[in-house]
Amino acid sequence: MSIRPQDEHTDGLIVRSYTELDQDQVGRLYDEGLLAGQIAPNDSGADLDYIREAYFADERNHFWVAERDGACVGMIGVAGDEEHTAEIRRLRVARELQGTGIAAQLLETAIAHCKHHGYLKIRLDTRFEKDEAVDLFDRIGFQHTRTRPTPGKETLEFYLDLYRKEDEDDSGG
Repeated sequence: MSIRPQDEHTDGLIVRSYTELDQDQVGRLYDEGLLAGQIAPNDSGADLDYIREAYFADERNHFWVAERDGACVGMIGVAGDEEHTAEIRRLRVARELQGTGIAAQLLETAIAHCKHHGYLKIRLDTRFEKDEAVDLFDRIGFQHTRTRPTPGKETLEFYLDLYRKEDEDDSGG
């Protein structure tokens, strides 16, 4: 089952590993995605200042960018949270391209990486309640586990079990 819809915005899109040449554009995407222009109290953003150390020191972690026409239009990271659990971090898509399938392609890449490296579960959270994002997480199979208050906004937490049998994944339609 593919979770990636194809449209004119994902045509020509390349999801590739981050390089240091992407740093300025990754920073721009991060800043653009801040809620009300402010960093969350529990987020230092330090991993983005040290992407090599945070995402490439262990082969089970990784960081990708989505590139189209030479511009970084999306990003996503995977970091081991516990032995068998990965955390999706820094999923961002350029504001003008949100809702176009780029986030789905980034998630598909991250999930494949997690399966390849033997993770059993993936967690992610978001401070945004955009229907498109929540619908995407639901379509992929993420389950909403809880909503917790954070200053200025609620945080929605989701998880995805990777150890489910493939036929269970396909039984939903």
